[in-house]
Amino acid sequence: MNYIWFNYETPILEQLPHPFTNAAILLNPFIQMPIGWTDMKRKSEYEHVYPELKESLQLGRPKPWKEVMHDTGIQSYEEIAVALKTSISAFKTEFARPDLAVLLNNNLSKDLYYPFEDRISEFFIPDILDVLSSNGAESLMYSEPILDQSGELKIKNVTDLEMCELSPVELVITDEGMDYAFLSVYDSFITLFLSREKNIEEIINKKKWEAVICAPDTYISWYFGKID
Repeated sequence: MNYIWFNYETPILEQLPHPFTNAAILLNPFIQMPIGWTDMKRKSEYEHVYPELKESLQLGRPKPWKEVMHDTGIQSYEEIAVALKTSISAFKTEFARPDLAVLLNNNLSKDLYYPFEDRISEFFIPDILDVLSSNGAESLMYSEPILDQSGELKIKNVTDLEMCELSPVELVITDEGMDYAFLSVYDSFITLFLSREKNIEEIINKKKWEAVICAPDTYISWYFGKID
């Protein structure tokens, strides 16, 4: 299975490749590092620091978007997505919301960090491996289009860090039976979850993922709707 680029003109469900029929947008959690980590990491007062993947996996914990909304006064998942994308200059001027970006950044605690952009969240990996193997699959397949690499890994042998380092940006992983797939999305802080079965909401609830279940009118620009 090759990586999928979803266009902005057509709803996500209409673009799903066979055999997938359902999809959800998983919201990559923010990274909460231990209190004092930032001050300990900085070499000067004005140095910008950010956790490395190893540090995030070993020391960090996931902070849900809902908790960030409570802390910052942002009103919805959509507004957080727009604030994040505005902060990384992922929007054209007419779509950007500097006011939301300021609200988000001014109210983040010192040791709280954005999710890694362009990547499947490192905090999802154990549950993703569990989902991929849930129907008896022993192997996963991956594909990344930037370096044009693909391969197969044994689910029980792969580590969280190895999964995170499969690709610097776009990546799709699926089980050998193609029952489920997970994709990163460029310039975004989400993970797309595809399923050939109708139990996608049940899985999301079981794993306690924050998610937007794709309806027939859900676009990849889910925070705005269709972008003309």
